[in-house]
Amino acid sequence: MAEAHQAVGFRPSLTSDGAEVELSAPVLQEIYLSGLRSWKRHLSRFWNDFLTGVFPASPLSWLFLFSAIQLAWFLQLDPSLGLMEKIKDNLPYSSPSTQRVFLSGCCGSLIFTLHVALRLLLSYHGWLLEPHGAMSSPTKTWLALVRIFSGRKTMLFSYQRSLPRQPVPSVQDTVRKYLESVRPILSDEDFDWTSVLAQEFLRLQASLLQWYLQLKSWWASNYVSDWWEEFVYLRSRHSLMVNSNYYMMDFLYVTPTPVQAARAGNAVHALLLYRHRLNRQEILPTLLMGMRPLCSAQYEKIFNTTRIPGIQKDHIRHLRDSRHVAVFHRGRFFRVGTHSQSGLLSPRALEQQFQRILDDPSPACPQEEHLAALTAAPRDVWAQVRSSLKVQAEDALEAVEGAAFFVSLDSEPAGLTREDPAASLDAYARALLAGRGHDRWFDKSFTLIVFSNGKLGLSVEHSWADCPISGHMWEFTLATECFQLGYSADGHCKGHPDPSLPQPQRLYWHLPEKVRSDSGASSPTLRGAKTLSGNIDCHVFPFSHFGKSFIKRCHLSSDSFVQMALQLAHFRDRGQFCLTYESTMTRLFLEGRTETVRSCTREACNFVRAMEDKEKTRRALFRLAVEKHQSLLKAAMSGQGVDRHLFALYIVSQFLHLRSPFLDQVHSEQWQLATSQIPVQQIHLFDVHNYPDYVSSGGGFGPADDHGYGVSYIFMGDDTITFHISSKKSSTKTDSHRLGQHIEDALLDVASLFQEGQRLKPRCGGLQEEDLGHRCGSLPCHTRGSRAPTKSTNF
Repeated sequence: MAEAHQAVGFRPSLTSDGAEVELSAPVLQEIYLSGLRSWKRHLSRFWNDFLTGVFPASPLSWLFLFSAIQLAWFLQLDPSLGLMEKIKDNLPYSSPSTQRVFLSGCCGSLIFTLHVALRLLLSYHGWLLEPHGAMSSPTKTWLALVRIFSGRKTMLFSYQRSLPRQPVPSVQDTVRKYLESVRPILSDEDFDWTSVLAQEFLRLQASLLQWYLQLKSWWASNYVSDWWEEFVYLRSRHSLMVNSNYYMMDFLYVTPTPVQAARAGNAVHALLLYRHRLNRQEILPTLLMGMRPLCSAQYEKIFNTTRIPGIQKDHIRHLRDSRHVAVFHRGRFFRVGTHSQSGLLSPRALEQQFQRILDDPSPACPQEEHLAALTAAPRDVWAQVRSSLKVQAEDALEAVEGAAFFVSLDSEPAGLTREDPAASLDAYARALLAGRGHDRWFDKSFTLIVFSNGKLGLSVEHSWADCPISGHMWEFTLATECFQLGYSADGHCKGHPDPSLPQPQRLYWHLPEKVRSDSGASSPTLRGAKTLSGNIDCHVFPFSHFGKSFIKRCHLSSDSFVQMALQLAHFRDRGQFCLTYESTMTRLFLEGRTETVRSCTREACNFVRAMEDKEKTRRALFRLAVEKHQSLLKAAMSGQGVDRHLFALYIVSQFLHLRSPFLDQVHSEQWQLATSQIPVQQIHLFDVHNYPDYVSSGGGFGPADDHGYGVSYIFMGDDTITFHISSKKSSTKTDSHRLGQHIEDALLDVASLFQEGQRLKPRCGGLQEEDLGHRCGSLPCHTRGSRAPTKSTNF
């Protein structure tokens, strides 16, 4: 309520002369400071846009060039060897103004030429096809030219204007690759029928649909990404919970502090520091293998973003700035300001605000406690209810949707425990993915979840960006709050409280009758959310027999190694092969997002059968399967994948009302095994080899099919791989724990094909007692042990 009082810009009073406005000096000062901050932001963005506009050159290089030209004119020297005089003689009007216009045109042409040259260089993908560790002479020459044209001081969006556009593959090649991918899955009869449909498609419709895609690729920034966002995400009418969100975990074995408010204060402060750097483009662009820049477009919508429901289609609302976060605790909503007149609140001040919320004894209002369950409802249902809510509770709704992000202060602990390590990790994953169905605002770009024992987590809405983007932010947050901000000896944020801060503003919802009936304790919306969240079977286990270092010693790709083990594990689990979805990125191109690697290949199936039959050729077949997987992965990354092209062709056919049985069949395929590797160490803020326990334990997502699995994995340091498995309890065909055991056995069996792996012995179960023995940080009472570093050497 104090914040509402301060928001009043004037106080009206009545005199005999009529209405008079008495201006308030503190409010005028706040208006002045607000305007000053706004102008600083605009100037900063203008300057950053200028820098990225002249990139790869720099303002200093242009100043040097201009000074050299002026000096040459002053000394009456002609460095052009008479060329400028000939050009001046051919100008229609020789005057200082025309010369300045001509010089400006030359500068603009030079900038454009540099952009085009860098774009042509970045269009080369030959380096992707070379063996790991080897580099041909053309690639060395290409790399040297890229470094020359890239300039020195790069900003987040420096490369955006120089990135090539995603190419449209040959439709004949795409259909051929598709038929090759489904051959191991289909029976001979089904494959013959699919081949007939494919040939009919190539003969009758493919050329027309391909022409439209080519036309779009010439005109739009990306021929598929906007349609992918709209038709896969925004037009989906399913619940966002489980279907369109994923989660990210805290450290597995370390909890920096058990004080909930302190952990929230440091984490929120670190997130807002990241946003500040993002706004100033001070985050370095990601370079693949240290040399090839990736597209940074998805970073723009991390903060101040909400997915607004619609009857037929949602839309993404992104604000340029937001100076508060929305907080949920025990069924109540709060608005917490993140800035004061002097700037961003300190971690200790934020801790104070969160502690005030935790200490607030006021109860939740009727129906308010379960209001957020509406964001887990089918999108058309939530859109209808929201239209009523917006009329009578506009201020509260705007405070939540206009927040920088959403914070949930949970009343329960989470994370790894000694008493039941496996069950505790599974419960941790379920809490992050779905919660209780009514304690997350699933529309927000992400929700920061802080548990009562100080554990953290993220729940991320998927439509605005993909996992590597939020993973980059999460790495920065965890490293900053531990190594840079730190905690005092008693577990609180460093610094001093600020008693002058106003209390967090409680949000009150004036709910119309329709909203009350849809958000009550017995409403169908809440029952549906609880049913969906309760149906998820999550299993998380760290595989610590070996990790990336062992796989490298075998001279193999770590991702391909795990993918082949997953094929073996799934075959043992289900007794059959299935379409396998592995997500990879296409951010080598402007506004690229993802592509699918169809990991269940003929070579992978041959290897799996050989493993089951104990054939002597298993190792050779395994290497063939790995090589095939690597070729598919590189093709997908270089824009020559299968699924995004077929998806775009299908969308064009729908626009043209042109029915294609082949595209209909492709569109109806079920992915019973969806997999993804979680990226790690995208930014190097500390030495992961010295502090392996300070790496996030990854994250997970829901299954893509009612009778399928979702599997993600992350390489934690050199010797551990953490797996996140999900399925649905309602399916009689799946069991996440059963698949987890098959994955562990498959990894050990594959490793035994190599000499070093023959010494590895299987254990019963996943996480064992000895995994906890040397890591005291896993227990709440030992969260600040001697293993924690005091500072980072790289900040």
